Amino acid sequence: MLEGRSSRVLRGEFPHLMRPVLWSPSWFVSTVGGASLEVVGRNVENQKRAA
Repeated sequence: MLEGRSSRVLRGEFPHLMRPVLWSPSWFVSTVGGASLEVVGRNVENQKRAA
C-alpha cells in the first residue's frame, strides 16, 4: 500500500515520472514483531539460499 500511494503522490507532483518504474519488485519490508534476531537472521539466510 505504501508503494502504491507514494507512487501516485510522486507522479501527481512530478509528471515526468510516469514512465519509469519507481519501486523494485525484488524486495519486501515488514516488521518482525517479537521475533528474536536469531530467528530473523535464520529466515534471511534461508531466503538467500532459496533464491
